Amino acid sequence: MRPGFTDDPYSVLTSLREAGPVHRVENFGVPMWLVTRYPDVRAALDNPLLSSHGSALAEPLRGHPHFASWWFGDLSDHMMNSDAPDHTRLRRAVSSELTPRRIAALRPRAEQLAASLVDAFVDAGRCDLVSDFAAPLPITLLMELLGVPAVDQENFRYWADVVTGLADGDAVSARAEASGYLQDLVAHKRTSGDDDLIGALARATGPAALTGRELASLAFLLLVAGYTTAVDLVGNGVLALLRHPEQLELLQRSSSLLPGAVEELLRFDGPTSHLLRFATRPLTIGGVQIQAGDVVLLSLASADRDTVRYPRADQLNIERADRQHLAFGHGMHFCLGAPMARLEGEVAFRTLLSRCAGIALDTAQPLGWRVSLGSRGLRSLPVRFLSRPAVPLDEQATVKVPKPS
Repeated sequence: MRPGFTDDPYSVLTSLREAGPVHRVENFGVPMWLVTRYPDVRAALDNPLLSSHGSALAEPLRGHPHFASWWFGDLSDHMMNSDAPDHTRLRRAVSSELTPRRIAALRPRAEQLAASLVDAFVDAGRCDLVSDFAAPLPITLLMELLGVPAVDQENFRYWADVVTGLADGDAVSARAEASGYLQDLVAHKRTSGDDDLIGALARATGPAALTGRELASLAFLLLVAGYTTAVDLVGNGVLALLRHPEQLELLQRSSSLLPGAVEELLRFDGPTSHLLRFATRPLTIGGVQIQAGDVVLLSLASADRDTVRYPRADQLNIERADRQHLAFGHGMHFCLGAPMARLEGEVAFRTLLSRCAGIALDTAQPLGWRVSLGSRGLRSLPVRFLSRPAVPLDEQATVKVPKPS
């Protein structure tokens, strides 16, 4: 990664995108092709010659600790690491239980959790928005959705935080402990009769039946991808709004803009910045010949800032009508948890905007970033504000509250 990429990746990506659609780069010592422009990235996401399967095709990554835990090992049998027909079978099984109805039913609990989290810090007039709000909200919902017993949730949260880089610790050990726990949990759910996601999937029969390793891998996928997606949507989104106060003020004036604002925040600085693929056969992308076995890095972050696709792409515009962003991918691997992430984002932003008046960056404290090949999100986001009773967003225009000094 180039110097300064963590703080401002988009200027680097803009330079690359303007120079050409595909570039030969090296990340973590691994040579790969970087695809930067929206039409090429979108087409590549749906190209059957580009594989997600982490077996022989991912062999160049096997010896690298940054990649090995995702494509190899006992928690690697998940949807993001498979192609048809295995991917089709896994996705169909999960879709049968992770239904729109089940996700919609989470809203009251999400609202209750969001309100209780704000209650814990609102009187102090400041908080770390990631550790105090953006992280505990989705991990609690995920643990309850999966069916992690209350007595185990503290350990589960620790493993999740260390594996995802939200907290310091031995990620290898945390992953191993999470693996052992998840396999035991799956075995227990086979006979428990619990009405949660793992319980329902563990008792499925016929084509929807999954092995214990597949179920543990699914839970790990939700732990990593589902957790960080929601954390980064809220953290990156709040930071974007604070840096664009006119957009924040516009959103505060009307709750009808909130769903569209979530989509624009996903486009503007989304949780997933890049996805890896592996060429199964020679193919051409953007006029560049890719050889069989080559590693291809699809830049969702660059594609969603492509000015050919989005006029004034580097400007945050919560009223933008074009919502065909690639933050959740495209094609057969489109994120199955997107509806849950959107629900969590909408609840989080609504709660914050109604309870924390004059929210602003706490410049006395530094921002903290965590960066990997596939994502860029905040580890800490210190903010300050004035508290007030919950006020519907549509009524905020009539409520005059001074900004914090």
